Amino acid sequence: MTTFEIEPGRLFIGGQWREAVDGARTEVVDPSRGAVVTTVAEAGAADVDAAVRAAREAFDDGSWSGLSGRERGRILHRVAELIRENADEIAHLESLDVGKPITLAHAVDVTNAANDYEHFAALAHTLHGANRDTPMNALAYTRREPLGVVAAITPFNFPLILAGSKIAPALAAGNTVVHKPADETPLSALYMAKLFQRAGVPDGVVNVVTGAGPVAGEALLRHGGVDKIAFTGSTAVGRHAASVAGEALKPVTMELGGNAAHVVFEDAELEKAVGAIIKGFVFNSGQFCMGGPRLLVARSVYATLLGILEQAVPGVPLGDPRMPETVIGPMAGEKHLKKVEEYVELARKEGARIVCGGERLDLDGGFYYKPTVIADLPNDSRVIQEEIFGPVLTVQPFDSEEEAIRLANSTPYGLASGIQTSNLARAHRIADKLQAGIVWVNDWAMLDPAVPFGGVKDSGFGREYGPEALAAYTRTKSVVVSLD
Repeated sequence: MTTFEIEPGRLFIGGQWREAVDGARTEVVDPSRGAVVTTVAEAGAADVDAAVRAAREAFDDGSWSGLSGRERGRILHRVAELIRENADEIAHLESLDVGKPITLAHAVDVTNAANDYEHFAALAHTLHGANRDTPMNALAYTRREPLGVVAAITPFNFPLILAGSKIAPALAAGNTVVHKPADETPLSALYMAKLFQRAGVPDGVVNVVTGAGPVAGEALLRHGGVDKIAFTGSTAVGRHAASVAGEALKPVTMELGGNAAHVVFEDAELEKAVGAIIKGFVFNSGQFCMGGPRLLVARSVYATLLGILEQAVPGVPLGDPRMPETVIGPMAGEKHLKKVEEYVELARKEGARIVCGGERLDLDGGFYYKPTVIADLPNDSRVIQEEIFGPVLTVQPFDSEEEAIRLANSTPYGLASGIQTSNLARAHRIADKLQAGIVWVNDWAMLDPAVPFGGVKDSGFGREYGPEALAAYTRTKSVVVSLD
Protein backbone atom coordinates (compact mmCIF):
# COMPACT_ATOMS: atom_id res chain seq x y z
CA MET A 1 0.00 0.00 0.00
CA THR A 2 1.08 3.58 -0.55
CA THR A 3 2.40 5.52 2.43
CA PHE A 4 -0.28 8.13 1.70
CA GLU A 5 -3.86 7.40 2.66
CA ILE A 6 -6.10 6.45 -0.26
CA GLU A 7 -9.85 6.65 0.05
CA PRO A 8 -10.50 2.90 0.28
CA GLY A 9 -11.61 2.41 -3.27
CA ARG A 10 -15.22 3.42 -2.96
CA LEU A 11 -17.36 5.25 -5.49
CA PHE A 12 -18.03 8.96 -4.94
CA ILE A 13 -21.68 9.64 -5.67
CA GLY A 14 -23.76 12.59 -4.51
CA GLY A 15 -21.05 13.69 -2.10
CA GLN A 16 -20.95 10.28 -0.38
CA TRP A 17 -18.48 7.40 -0.51
CA ARG A 18 -20.15 4.07 -1.20
CA GLU A 19 -19.38 0.54 -2.28
CA ALA A 20 -20.57 -0.79 -5.62
CA VAL A 21 -24.08 -2.20 -5.45
CA ASP A 22 -22.82 -5.75 -6.02
CA GLY A 23 -19.71 -5.25 -3.88
CA ALA A 24 -17.34 -5.93 -6.78
CA ARG A 25 -13.77 -4.71 -6.55
CA THR A 26 -10.75 -4.64 -8.87
CA GLU A 27 -7.01 -4.49 -8.25
CA VAL A 28 -4.74 -1.52 -8.86
CA VAL A 29 -1.19 -2.52 -9.82
CA ASP A 30 2.08 -0.62 -9.39
CA PRO A 31 3.65 -0.98 -12.87
CA SER A 32 7.17 -0.45 -11.56
CA ARG A 33 6.94 -3.70 -9.57
CA GLY A 34 3.95 -5.53 -10.98
CA ALA A 35 2.49 -5.62 -7.46
CA VAL A 36 -1.05 -4.91 -6.26
CA VAL A 37 -1.19 -1.72 -4.16
CA THR A 38 -4.91 -1.49 -3.40
CA THR A 39 -8.36 -2.34 -4.71
CA VAL A 40 -11.17 -0.07 -5.86
CA ALA A 41 -14.88 -0.51 -6.35
CA GLU A 42 -15.97 -1.81 -9.74
CA ALA A 43 -19.12 0.06 -10.70
CA GLY A 44 -21.98 -1.57 -12.55
CA ALA A 45 -24.94 -0.08 -14.41
CA ALA A 46 -26.86 0.55 -11.17
CA ASP A 47 -23.95 2.55 -9.74
CA VAL A 48 -23.62 4.59 -12.93
CA ASP A 49 -27.34 5.29 -12.83
CA ALA A 50 -27.04 6.53 -9.24
CA ALA A 51 -24.16 8.81 -10.20
CA VAL A 52 -26.00 10.30 -13.19
CA ARG A 53 -29.12 10.83 -11.07
CA ALA A 54 -27.04 12.61 -8.42
CA ALA A 55 -25.48 14.82 -11.10
CA ARG A 56 -28.89 15.58 -12.60
CA GLU A 57 -30.35 16.50 -9.22
CA ALA A 58 -27.39 18.77 -8.49
CA PHE A 59 -27.77 20.44 -11.88
CA ASP A 60 -31.51 20.91 -11.59
CA ASP A 61 -31.43 22.35 -8.07
CA GLY A 62 -29.16 25.18 -9.25
CA SER A 63 -26.64 24.73 -6.43
CA TRP A 64 -23.89 25.01 -9.05
CA SER A 65 -25.41 26.14 -12.33
CA GLY A 66 -27.29 28.85 -10.46
CA LEU A 67 -24.10 30.41 -9.14
CA SER A 68 -22.59 33.30 -11.03
CA GLY A 69 -19.53 32.52 -13.13
CA ARG A 70 -17.46 34.56 -10.70
CA GLU A 71 -18.64 32.45 -7.76
CA ARG A 72 -17.88 29.22 -9.59
CA GLY A 73 -14.50 30.67 -10.49
CA ARG A 74 -13.68 31.33 -6.83
CA ILE A 75 -14.32 27.68 -5.98
CA LEU A 76 -12.27 26.45 -8.94
CA HIS A 77 -9.42 28.71 -7.83
CA ARG A 78 -9.61 26.93 -4.48
CA VAL A 79 -9.37 23.57 -6.27
CA ALA A 80 -6.16 24.78 -7.93
CA GLU A 81 -4.80 25.91 -4.56
CA LEU A 82 -5.57 22.54 -2.98
CA ILE A 83 -3.81 20.71 -5.81
CA ARG A 84 -0.69 22.76 -5.17
CA GLU A 85 -0.97 22.33 -1.40
CA ASN A 86 -1.20 18.55 -1.81
CA ALA A 87 1.28 18.27 -4.66
CA ASP A 88 3.46 15.65 -2.97
CA GLU A 89 0.58 13.26 -2.36
CA ILE A 90 -0.92 13.70 -5.80
CA ALA A 91 2.43 13.23 -7.56
CA HIS A 92 3.06 10.12 -5.48
CA LEU A 93 -0.32 8.64 -6.42
CA GLU A 94 0.14 9.43 -10.11
CA SER A 95 3.61 7.87 -10.07
CA LEU A 96 2.41 4.80 -8.18
CA ASP A 97 -0.61 4.32 -10.42
CA VAL A 98 0.87 5.00 -13.88
CA GLY A 99 4.60 4.47 -13.34
CA LYS A 100 5.45 8.11 -14.01
CA PRO A 101 8.85 9.32 -12.79
CA ILE A 102 8.11 11.27 -9.63
CA THR A 103 10.01 14.33 -10.85
CA LEU A 104 7.90 14.54 -14.00
CA ALA A 105 4.68 13.84 -12.10
CA HIS A 106 5.45 16.91 -9.98
CA ALA A 107 6.67 19.18 -12.76
CA VAL A 108 4.19 18.19 -15.47
CA ASP A 109 1.07 16.44 -14.18
CA VAL A 110 0.45 18.26 -10.91
CA THR A 111 1.51 21.64 -12.25
CA ASN A 112 -0.63 21.38 -15.38
CA ALA A 113 -3.65 20.12 -13.44
CA ALA A 114 -3.49 23.11 -11.10
CA ASN A 115 -3.07 25.42 -14.08
CA ASP A 116 -6.15 23.86 -15.74
CA TYR A 117 -8.45 24.74 -12.86
CA GLU A 118 -6.88 28.16 -12.41
CA HIS A 119 -7.26 28.95 -16.11
CA PHE A 120 -10.91 27.95 -16.35
CA ALA A 121 -11.66 29.64 -13.04
CA ALA A 122 -10.52 32.85 -14.70
CA LEU A 123 -12.69 32.17 -17.76
CA ALA A 124 -15.83 31.22 -15.80
CA HIS A 125 -17.15 34.79 -15.65
CA THR A 126 -16.56 35.40 -19.38
CA LEU A 127 -19.58 33.30 -20.39
CA HIS A 128 -21.82 36.06 -21.58
CA GLY A 129 -24.04 36.51 -24.60
CA ALA A 130 -24.37 39.48 -26.92
CA ASN A 131 -26.97 41.87 -28.26
CA ARG A 132 -27.68 41.36 -31.98
CA ASP A 133 -28.59 44.21 -34.28
CA THR A 134 -31.58 43.28 -36.48
CA PRO A 135 -34.10 45.20 -38.65
CA MET A 136 -36.89 43.88 -36.45
CA ASN A 137 -38.58 46.12 -33.89
CA ALA A 138 -37.20 43.85 -31.20
CA LEU A 139 -34.42 43.36 -28.70
CA ALA A 140 -32.43 40.29 -29.75
CA TYR A 141 -29.73 38.81 -27.58
CA THR A 142 -27.99 35.50 -26.94
CA ARG A 143 -27.29 33.57 -23.77
CA ARG A 144 -24.70 30.87 -23.18
CA GLU A 145 -26.05 28.16 -20.95
CA PRO A 146 -24.55 24.96 -19.51
CA LEU A 147 -25.46 21.67 -21.17
CA GLY A 148 -26.35 19.71 -18.04
CA VAL A 149 -24.73 16.41 -17.03
CA VAL A 150 -21.33 15.73 -18.62
CA ALA A 151 -19.83 12.24 -18.84
CA ALA A 152 -16.04 12.59 -18.64
CA ILE A 153 -14.28 9.38 -19.69
CA THR A 154 -10.50 9.52 -19.34
CA PRO A 155 -7.52 7.26 -20.24
CA PHE A 156 -4.72 5.63 -18.29
CA ASN A 157 -1.72 7.65 -19.44
CA PHE A 158 -2.41 11.11 -17.98
CA PRO A 159 -5.21 10.51 -15.47
CA LEU A 160 -4.92 13.80 -13.60
CA ILE A 161 -4.32 16.16 -16.54
CA LEU A 162 -6.88 14.67 -18.91
CA ALA A 163 -9.52 14.64 -16.20
CA GLY A 164 -8.85 18.31 -15.48
CA SER A 165 -9.00 19.22 -19.18
CA LYS A 166 -12.64 18.08 -19.13
CA ILE A 167 -13.88 18.66 -15.60
CA ALA A 168 -12.46 22.18 -15.24
CA PRO A 169 -14.24 23.71 -18.29
CA ALA A 170 -17.38 21.66 -17.63
CA LEU A 171 -17.61 23.06 -14.10
CA ALA A 172 -16.65 26.58 -15.14
CA ALA A 173 -19.61 26.56 -17.54
CA GLY A 174 -22.01 25.42 -14.82
CA ASN A 175 -22.38 21.73 -15.70
CA THR A 176 -22.27 18.75 -13.37
CA VAL A 177 -19.99 15.77 -14.04
CA VAL A 178 -19.80 12.00 -13.80
CA HIS A 179 -16.14 11.01 -14.18
CA LYS A 180 -15.18 7.48 -15.24
CA PRO A 181 -11.37 7.16 -15.04
CA ALA A 182 -9.47 4.35 -16.74
CA ASP A 183 -9.91 1.11 -14.82
CA GLU A 184 -6.11 0.75 -14.56
CA THR A 185 -5.40 4.21 -13.10
CA PRO A 186 -8.21 5.46 -10.81
CA LEU A 187 -6.30 6.76 -7.80
CA SER A 188 -5.91 10.45 -8.61
CA ALA A 189 -9.58 10.66 -9.61
CA LEU A 190 -10.62 9.43 -6.18
CA TYR A 191 -8.19 11.80 -4.49
CA MET A 192 -9.50 14.73 -6.51
CA ALA A 193 -13.05 13.92 -5.37
CA LYS A 194 -11.93 14.73 -1.83
CA LEU A 195 -10.35 17.99 -2.97
CA PHE A 196 -13.51 19.07 -4.80
CA GLN A 197 -15.47 18.53 -1.61
CA ARG A 198 -12.95 20.48 0.46
CA ALA A 199 -12.95 23.32 -2.06
CA GLY A 200 -16.69 23.79 -1.64
CA VAL A 201 -18.04 22.10 -4.77
CA PRO A 202 -21.62 21.14 -3.81
CA ASP A 203 -22.56 17.49 -3.40
CA GLY A 204 -23.49 15.75 -6.63
CA VAL A 205 -21.71 18.24 -8.87
CA VAL A 206 -18.73 15.90 -9.35
CA ASN A 207 -19.20 12.13 -9.11
CA VAL A 208 -16.54 9.45 -9.64
CA VAL A 209 -17.35 5.90 -10.76
CA THR A 210 -14.43 3.51 -11.12
CA GLY A 211 -14.75 0.32 -13.11
CA ALA A 212 -14.30 -1.44 -16.43
CA GLY A 213 -14.92 0.36 -19.69
CA PRO A 214 -17.19 -2.30 -21.22
CA VAL A 215 -19.43 -2.15 -18.12
CA ALA A 216 -19.27 1.21 -16.32
CA GLY A 217 -18.08 3.13 -19.36
CA GLU A 218 -20.72 1.63 -21.63
CA ALA A 219 -23.48 2.30 -19.11
CA LEU A 220 -22.36 5.92 -18.87
CA LEU A 221 -22.20 6.35 -22.66
CA ARG A 222 -25.73 5.00 -23.07
CA HIS A 223 -27.38 6.67 -20.09
CA GLY A 224 -30.29 8.87 -21.14
CA GLY A 225 -29.54 11.34 -18.37
CA VAL A 226 -26.16 12.33 -19.82
CA ASP A 227 -26.18 15.51 -21.94
CA LYS A 228 -22.60 15.49 -23.30
CA ILE A 229 -19.77 13.00 -23.63
CA ALA A 230 -16.15 14.11 -23.30
CA PHE A 231 -13.84 11.23 -24.18
CA THR A 232 -10.10 10.68 -24.47
CA GLY A 233 -8.82 7.28 -25.49
CA SER A 234 -8.10 5.05 -28.43
CA THR A 235 -9.52 5.73 -31.86
CA ALA A 236 -11.31 2.36 -31.90
CA VAL A 237 -13.17 3.01 -28.65
CA GLY A 238 -13.73 6.63 -29.66
CA ARG A 239 -15.51 5.53 -32.83
CA HIS A 240 -17.83 3.43 -30.72
CA ALA A 241 -18.44 6.22 -28.21
CA ALA A 242 -19.17 8.71 -30.98
CA SER A 243 -21.61 6.31 -32.64
CA VAL A 244 -23.49 5.82 -29.36
CA ALA A 245 -23.63 9.59 -28.85
CA GLY A 246 -24.77 10.05 -32.44
CA GLU A 247 -27.70 7.70 -31.93
CA ALA A 248 -28.86 9.89 -29.04
CA LEU A 249 -27.88 13.17 -30.76
CA LYS A 250 -25.59 14.11 -27.88
CA PRO A 251 -22.68 16.54 -28.34
CA VAL A 252 -19.27 14.95 -27.96
CA THR A 253 -15.63 15.91 -27.69
CA MET A 254 -13.25 13.19 -28.91
CA GLU A 255 -9.49 13.36 -28.28
CA LEU A 256 -8.21 10.12 -29.76
CA GLY A 257 -5.02 8.44 -30.91
CA GLY A 258 -1.99 10.06 -32.46
CA ASN A 259 1.12 9.18 -34.45
CA ALA A 260 2.83 12.51 -34.90
CA ALA A 261 5.59 13.30 -37.36
CA HIS A 262 8.62 15.29 -36.20
CA VAL A 263 10.27 16.85 -39.26
CA VAL A 264 13.95 17.83 -39.09
CA PHE A 265 15.29 20.00 -41.91
CA GLU A 266 18.94 20.39 -42.85
CA ASP A 267 19.10 23.88 -41.33
CA ALA A 268 17.94 22.72 -37.88
CA GLU A 269 20.15 23.25 -34.84
CA LEU A 270 20.78 19.54 -34.29
CA GLU A 271 21.97 19.89 -30.71
CA LYS A 272 18.66 21.45 -29.69
CA ALA A 273 16.67 19.23 -32.00
CA VAL A 274 17.98 16.04 -30.40
CA GLY A 275 16.60 17.05 -27.00
CA ALA A 276 13.17 17.73 -28.49
CA ILE A 277 13.27 14.47 -30.48
CA ILE A 278 14.08 12.37 -27.42
CA LYS A 279 11.49 14.15 -25.29
CA GLY A 280 8.95 13.61 -28.04
CA PHE A 281 9.15 9.82 -27.95
CA VAL A 282 10.27 8.85 -24.40
CA PHE A 283 8.07 11.25 -22.39
CA ASN A 284 5.72 9.20 -20.21
CA SER A 285 7.42 6.06 -21.60
CA GLY A 286 6.02 6.96 -25.01
CA GLN A 287 2.45 6.67 -23.71
CA PHE A 288 1.55 10.11 -25.00
CA CYS A 289 -1.06 10.64 -27.72
CA MET A 290 0.76 13.83 -28.71
CA GLY A 291 4.16 12.17 -28.71
CA GLY A 292 6.47 12.26 -31.72
CA PRO A 293 7.20 8.62 -32.64
CA ARG A 294 7.86 9.30 -36.36
CA LEU A 295 11.06 11.19 -37.14
CA LEU A 296 11.47 12.52 -40.68
CA VAL A 297 14.98 13.78 -41.41
CA ALA A 298 16.47 15.63 -44.39
CA ARG A 299 18.74 13.14 -46.14
CA SER A 300 21.80 15.38 -45.85
CA VAL A 301 21.75 15.10 -42.04
CA TYR A 302 20.05 11.68 -41.76
CA ALA A 303 23.15 9.59 -41.01
CA THR A 304 24.56 12.21 -38.64
CA LEU A 305 21.35 12.44 -36.63
CA LEU A 306 20.96 8.65 -36.44
CA GLY A 307 24.50 8.45 -35.06
CA ILE A 308 23.75 11.08 -32.41
CA LEU A 309 20.57 9.26 -31.37
CA GLU A 310 22.40 5.93 -31.20
CA GLN A 311 24.79 7.44 -28.65
CA ALA A 312 22.34 9.64 -26.74
CA VAL A 313 19.17 7.56 -26.31
CA PRO A 314 20.65 4.70 -24.25
CA GLY A 315 21.96 7.30 -21.79
CA VAL A 316 18.50 8.62 -20.85
CA PRO A 317 17.92 7.52 -17.23
CA LEU A 318 15.50 4.56 -17.19
CA GLY A 319 14.35 2.88 -14.00
CA ASP A 320 12.54 3.23 -10.70
CA PRO A 321 10.05 6.12 -11.03
CA ARG A 322 10.54 6.98 -7.36
CA MET A 323 14.13 8.06 -8.00
CA PRO A 324 14.36 11.81 -8.76
CA GLU A 325 16.85 11.31 -11.61
CA THR A 326 14.62 8.89 -13.54
CA VAL A 327 13.33 10.18 -16.88
CA ILE A 328 11.76 6.99 -18.28
CA GLY A 329 9.63 4.80 -16.03
CA PRO A 330 7.77 1.56 -16.76
CA MET A 331 4.91 1.05 -19.15
CA ALA A 332 1.55 1.36 -17.39
CA GLY A 333 0.82 -2.36 -17.59
CA GLU A 334 1.77 -5.75 -18.97
CA LYS A 335 -0.56 -5.52 -21.97
CA HIS A 336 0.98 -2.20 -23.03
CA LEU A 337 4.47 -3.68 -22.75
CA LYS A 338 3.49 -6.70 -24.86
CA LYS A 339 2.03 -4.44 -27.53
CA VAL A 340 5.36 -2.60 -27.86
CA GLU A 341 7.25 -5.88 -28.04
CA GLU A 342 4.99 -7.09 -30.84
CA TYR A 343 5.60 -3.98 -32.93
CA VAL A 344 9.37 -4.14 -32.50
CA GLU A 345 9.35 -7.83 -33.44
CA LEU A 346 7.30 -6.96 -36.53
CA ALA A 347 9.91 -4.34 -37.46
CA ARG A 348 12.64 -6.98 -37.20
CA LYS A 349 10.68 -9.33 -39.47
CA GLU A 350 10.34 -6.52 -42.01
CA GLY A 351 14.13 -6.09 -42.09
CA ALA A 352 14.40 -2.93 -40.00
CA ARG A 353 17.62 -1.83 -38.38
CA ILE A 354 17.31 -1.57 -34.60
CA VAL A 355 19.61 1.37 -33.91
CA CYS A 356 19.31 1.00 -30.14
CA GLY A 357 17.04 -0.61 -27.57
CA GLY A 358 14.59 -3.19 -28.81
CA GLU A 359 14.12 -5.21 -25.64
CA ARG A 360 12.64 -5.31 -22.16
CA LEU A 361 14.54 -4.24 -19.08
CA ASP A 362 14.19 -6.71 -16.22
CA LEU A 363 13.89 -4.62 -13.07
CA ASP A 364 11.95 -5.42 -9.90
CA GLY A 365 9.24 -7.27 -11.83
CA GLY A 366 8.14 -4.02 -13.50
CA PHE A 367 6.96 -3.37 -17.05
CA TYR A 368 10.03 -1.65 -18.48
CA TYR A 369 11.04 -1.32 -22.13
CA LYS A 370 14.26 0.23 -23.35
CA PRO A 371 13.84 3.31 -25.55
CA THR A 372 14.13 2.08 -29.11
CA VAL A 373 15.16 3.72 -32.38
CA ILE A 374 14.27 1.94 -35.64
CA ALA A 375 15.50 2.77 -39.16
CA ASP A 376 15.13 1.38 -42.71
CA LEU A 377 11.39 0.69 -42.72
CA PRO A 378 9.13 1.45 -45.71
CA ASN A 379 6.48 4.09 -45.11
CA ASP A 380 3.65 1.58 -45.51
CA SER A 381 4.94 -0.54 -42.63
CA ARG A 382 2.42 -1.01 -39.82
CA VAL A 383 5.17 0.02 -37.42
CA ILE A 384 5.14 3.46 -39.03
CA GLN A 385 1.44 3.75 -39.87
CA GLU A 386 -0.06 2.56 -36.57
CA GLU A 387 0.07 4.00 -33.06
CA ILE A 388 2.55 1.98 -30.98
CA PHE A 389 2.12 4.00 -27.76
CA GLY A 390 5.49 3.18 -26.29
CA PRO A 391 9.10 4.44 -26.27
CA VAL A 392 9.74 3.63 -29.93
CA LEU A 393 11.00 6.04 -32.62
CA THR A 394 11.00 5.27 -36.35
CA VAL A 395 13.36 7.33 -38.52
CA GLN A 396 12.87 8.04 -42.25
CA PRO A 397 14.82 10.25 -44.68
CA PHE A 398 13.29 12.75 -47.11
CA ASP A 399 14.69 14.74 -50.06
CA SER A 400 12.37 17.74 -50.33
CA GLU A 401 9.80 19.79 -48.47
CA GLU A 402 7.08 18.22 -50.59
CA GLU A 403 8.18 14.71 -49.65
CA ALA A 404 8.42 15.65 -45.97
CA ILE A 405 4.86 16.97 -46.01
CA ARG A 406 3.59 13.91 -47.86
CA LEU A 407 5.23 11.53 -45.37
CA ALA A 408 4.08 13.57 -42.37
CA ASN A 409 0.47 13.49 -43.55
CA SER A 410 0.52 9.86 -44.70
CA THR A 411 -1.00 8.22 -41.59
CA PRO A 412 -4.68 8.27 -40.55
CA TYR A 413 -3.84 10.39 -37.51
CA GLY A 414 -3.57 14.15 -37.05
CA LEU A 415 -3.22 15.17 -33.42
CA ALA A 416 0.22 16.80 -33.21
CA SER A 417 3.30 17.45 -35.32
CA GLY A 418 6.65 19.19 -35.08
CA ILE A 419 9.19 21.06 -37.19
CA GLN A 420 12.90 21.65 -36.58
CA THR A 421 14.30 24.50 -38.69
CA SER A 422 16.11 27.81 -38.33
CA ASN A 423 14.18 29.24 -41.30
CA LEU A 424 11.14 31.15 -40.01
CA ALA A 425 9.46 31.33 -43.41
CA ARG A 426 9.83 27.57 -43.84
CA ALA A 427 8.38 26.96 -40.36
CA HIS A 428 5.21 28.88 -41.23
CA ARG A 429 5.02 27.35 -44.71
CA ILE A 430 5.27 23.76 -43.46
CA ALA A 431 3.01 24.34 -40.43
CA ASP A 432 0.30 25.52 -42.80
CA LYS A 433 0.41 22.22 -44.70
CA LEU A 434 0.66 19.74 -41.82
CA GLN A 435 -2.61 17.96 -41.05
CA ALA A 436 -2.56 18.22 -37.26
CA GLY A 437 -4.39 20.01 -34.49
CA ILE A 438 -1.19 21.49 -33.05
CA VAL A 439 2.24 22.15 -34.58
CA TRP A 440 5.34 22.75 -32.48
CA VAL A 441 8.38 24.50 -33.91
CA ASN A 442 11.87 23.85 -32.50
CA ASP A 443 10.60 22.02 -29.40
CA TRP A 444 8.02 19.43 -28.42
CA ALA A 445 5.03 19.24 -26.06
CA MET A 446 4.78 22.96 -25.35
CA LEU A 447 1.34 22.92 -23.73
CA ASP A 448 -0.63 25.46 -21.74
CA PRO A 449 -4.33 25.65 -20.78
CA ALA A 450 -4.64 28.80 -22.89
CA VAL A 451 -3.66 26.95 -26.08
CA PRO A 452 -6.31 24.61 -27.54
CA PHE A 453 -5.42 21.13 -28.74
CA GLY A 454 -7.30 18.37 -30.48
CA GLY A 455 -7.22 16.23 -33.55
CA VAL A 456 -8.17 15.94 -37.19
CA LYS A 457 -8.81 12.74 -39.16
CA ASP A 458 -8.68 9.66 -36.89
CA SER A 459 -7.39 11.73 -33.98
CA GLY A 460 -10.87 13.02 -33.19
CA PHE A 461 -12.70 16.32 -33.14
CA GLY A 462 -13.40 19.16 -30.76
CA ARG A 463 -10.81 21.05 -28.74
CA GLU A 464 -9.61 20.93 -25.17
CA TYR A 465 -7.98 23.88 -23.40
CA GLY A 466 -8.50 27.53 -24.21
CA PRO A 467 -11.82 29.36 -24.57
CA GLU A 468 -12.65 26.84 -27.32
CA ALA A 469 -13.00 24.14 -24.65
CA LEU A 470 -15.24 26.30 -22.50
CA ALA A 471 -17.53 26.95 -25.46
CA ALA A 472 -17.87 23.19 -26.00
CA TYR A 473 -19.61 22.85 -22.63
CA THR A 474 -22.31 25.42 -23.35
CA ARG A 475 -25.20 25.92 -25.77
CA THR A 476 -26.34 29.22 -27.21
CA LYS A 477 -29.92 30.37 -26.68
CA SER A 478 -31.37 33.29 -28.60
CA VAL A 479 -33.97 35.57 -27.00
CA VAL A 480 -36.01 37.98 -29.14
CA VAL A 481 -38.28 40.47 -27.33
CA SER A 482 -40.83 42.39 -29.35
CA LEU A 483 -40.76 46.13 -28.79
CA ASP A 484 -44.11 46.81 -30.54
